[in-house]
Amino acid sequence: MADHGITSPLLSPPPSDHSHLILTVQDDTDTDSHHNGTHTHQSTSAHHHHSRNPFAFLGSDGFTVPVSTTADPFRNHTLEITGVYEWLKIGICLPVALARLVLFGASLVIGFLATKLALQGWKDKKNPMPRWRCRIMWITRKLRIVKCFLGLVWMLKSENLSNYHWIRRKGKPAPRDIAPIVVSNHVSFIEPIFYFYELFPTIVASESHDSLPFVGTIIRAMQVIYVNRFSASSRKQAVSEIKRKASCGRFPQVLLFPEGTTTNGRYLISFELGAFIPGFAIQPVVVRYPHVHFDQSWGHISLARLMFRMFTQFHNFMEVEYLPVVSPLENKKESAICFSERTSHAIATALNVVQTSHSYGDLMLLTKASQSKLKPVRELFNLFDSDNDGRISKEDFLTCLRKNPLLIALFSPCLLNKDISEDSNRLVEEIV
Repeated sequence: MADHGITSPLLSPPPSDHSHLILTVQDDTDTDSHHNGTHTHQSTSAHHHHSRNPFAFLGSDGFTVPVSTTADPFRNHTLEITGVYEWLKIGICLPVALARLVLFGASLVIGFLATKLALQGWKDKKNPMPRWRCRIMWITRKLRIVKCFLGLVWMLKSENLSNYHWIRRKGKPAPRDIAPIVVSNHVSFIEPIFYFYELFPTIVASESHDSLPFVGTIIRAMQVIYVNRFSASSRKQAVSEIKRKASCGRFPQVLLFPEGTTTNGRYLISFELGAFIPGFAIQPVVVRYPHVHFDQSWGHISLARLMFRMFTQFHNFMEVEYLPVVSPLENKKESAICFSERTSHAIATALNVVQTSHSYGDLMLLTKASQSKLKPVRELFNLFDSDNDGRISKEDFLTCLRKNPLLIALFSPCLLNKDISEDSNRLVEEIV
C-alpha cells in the first residue's frame, strides 16, 4: 500500500473522461433564470439540476416544511362533552359522583377541624411548627385526601407501583439536606393535595389563596410563603423567606410551582425565578395525567365544571416522576436565569413537551379577552380558520369566502356585483 501524507487525498481523482454530476442548490427566485439558461450536461443531470428536492437522485421523495402553528398552553382540550360513551359514562357515574361528593366534603371538614386544632394558640409563625402540632396535622394528611377525593384517583395496593395502582411513581424524593427546594409543573389542583400528603412541604402560593374557605386554613398550617404577583417588594420578601426556610434544616422542603399558574400539560411555560435566586439545589418533579376522553388540566375551565367531569369518570390516572437533583454550577457562578433554564429544560425533556415564553400575564390577557364581549369576533375568526391552526392564511380566507359569498360584503360590498368569486388573485386585490 502506498504511503499517504497528511495533505494527500484519500481517494484518487477520477479519469478526465468520466462525466461529472453537479448539484446546484438554488433559491426559488433564481429558478426561472436557470430554466431559461443553456445547459451542457446530460438530461439526467439537468433534471437533478432543476429539481427542488436535492435528494431525488437517491430515490427520496420530496419533503415539505411543516407550517408554523400557534401554541395555547392554557386551553383544556375536552371542554365539551362529546360522544355517546362520555354521556353514557356520566349517566352511570352520577350516583357514584354523589357518593364521592359526600366523601370529599367529609374529609375536607375533618381535615379543616384538625388543622384548626393544630393552629390554635400558635403565634410564633417565624419558627418551624412544634412537633406536637405536626402530629395533629397527620390527621389531615392521613385522611389521604387524594385517596378520599371521591375516587378521583384510585389508589389501590400494589407492590410494583409504590403502593398505588394508578398513581404511578417513578424515582424517589431527595432528602431535604440534598435538595431543600422542590419544583414541579402545575396542571391541576390535584398536585398541591398530593404533595401535601407526600412531602408536607412549605408551599409558596399567591396571597389570594389565603381567603379560600377550608383550603386557606390548611395551607396556612404548611407555613405557606405568600406572594403578591403585582408587588415587587412582596416578591423580594418571598425570595428572602424561601432562602431563610430552605437554609434552615428544621423547616420542611420548600415547594414551588415556578410556572406561576396551571397549564394544560402540553407545554411548559416560562419559569419565575423565585426558586432559583437563593442558589440551593433543586429537585424537579414531573406530574402527568394520561387520558383518552377527559383532559384533567385546569386550563381556562371553571373549577366546578372540572370537578364535575372528574367526579363522573370511572377513574383518573396520575403519574409522578422525581427527576435527578439539579444543582447550581458553583465554579461558573451561574445566574438564576441560567439555573432556571437548565431546570426547565430537564422538566420539558421528561415531559416531552415544547417550552414556550408564555407567562401568567398571558393568562390574564386571555381571561380578560374571554370576559369581554368579543364572542362575535371569536366566532368570525373560527369561521375563517378552516384548518383550526390558530391562523388565517390566504387559503383559509379564500376558502371561507367561496363557501360564504355574502361575507364578501364585510370587506368590499361593491364586489357583490362583480363575477370574480372564482378569480382568487383578483378577489384578494380588490379586497386589499
